Amino acid sequence: MISVAHALQTVLSTTQDFGVEQIPFLKSVGRILKETIYADRDFPPFNRVSMDGISINYTVFKNGQRSFKIAGVQAAGSAKKNLQNSGNCIEVMTGSVLPDNTNTVIRYEDVLIENGIATISLTTIKEGQNIHQKGKDGKLGDLLIKQNTTISAAEIGVLATVGKSFVNVAKLPKIMIVSTGDELVGVEEIPLEYQIRRSNVFTLVSLLEKLKIPSETAHITDDKPILKSKIKTYLQEYDVLLFSGAVSKGKFDFLPEVFDELGVDKLFHKVAQRPGKPFWFGSTASTCFSAQNVDQNDKENNKKNTIVFGFPGNPISTFVNCLAYFYPWYYKSVGLEVVQETAILASDVSFKPNLTYFLQVKLNDRYGHLIATPITGNGSGDLASLVHTDAFIQLTEGQTTFKKGTVFPIIRYR
Repeated sequence: MISVAHALQTVLSTTQDFGVEQIPFLKSVGRILKETIYADRDFPPFNRVSMDGISINYTVFKNGQRSFKIAGVQAAGSAKKNLQNSGNCIEVMTGSVLPDNTNTVIRYEDVLIENGIATISLTTIKEGQNIHQKGKDGKLGDLLIKQNTTISAAEIGVLATVGKSFVNVAKLPKIMIVSTGDELVGVEEIPLEYQIRRSNVFTLVSLLEKLKIPSETAHITDDKPILKSKIKTYLQEYDVLLFSGAVSKGKFDFLPEVFDELGVDKLFHKVAQRPGKPFWFGSTASTCFSAQNVDQNDKENNKKNTIVFGFPGNPISTFVNCLAYFYPWYYKSVGLEVVQETAILASDVSFKPNLTYFLQVKLNDRYGHLIATPITGNGSGDLASLVHTDAFIQLTEGQTTFKKGTVFPIIRYR
């Protein structure tokens, strides 16, 4: 059994670069940008009118003139006009280019227009007011979006502005999520008294969707030959396999044996944590196929580097292990840096086993500080308790009492 820190370090040592793909920019929200975006022109690209009104030459107003003959209209999207007589004005619309020989815009609200004459009702104005100056937001060639940024609606607007109709993003791993167990039935079925509906697999699907990763699902009964046959195929077709269940010491927990027989290199099995201790993790990358029980066909076929996460079957165990290990693995694989979040423990906690404790908490913001209030559940099988909590707080192994007011890392899921 290894520590949480050692387990995470091992998981992160197997990260992969899945390459880059080009997709329509409107399909890129939530994806990781794999190019640097620069300004293709000044922003804004011209002196932009920011209020509907009239544009004038400020010097004329400064010299005492308050009424101006309207010499034309500058609409948004139309070519720039020129104010030939500085004693006149041009009506301007928001978003239009500022006419030549003008340098100040007065809102319609501050102007009275009668018989083609605009009279300014203000006694003082500022030169250059209501004008978004050319290049104020950015110059040609300026860095706008860094590589490895998670694309949001804000980035979409910038991509559109610079004409990036297609954008380079990190390719996503191809993932299969597998549940095992004869006791599990479909969501739409009525379970018998000794059965339960499948839930963990759909929790994992949703956790991956939060990362914008699509996945496929499968359910395999507790039959070792069937398990081996199907998993052998999955190892060839997918980059990552996520399993829920069948990795403990039960009579029908065949997965560790099956992984071994298929040549999957076990990197660890069991982590000093609660919940989720029986966690199994491995990879086909470093397999040397020296084991006697790996047949020649498996040696020849199993050439793809597939990462295997074998999560324990209890719902909370599956949930926390996905967040604590798969998420960081994915972040590092696509080059995304994530800042570790912390919170202040709201009450004393006692935990005697020498294990890292992922404790469910409710989060609140109090005077600018994030406060984590422990919520007592009914063990790792209490799936419903997740509905009432926001995160896991990570209480480090090696002590039995955790004091109120102490700061610890948290893993959010809400």
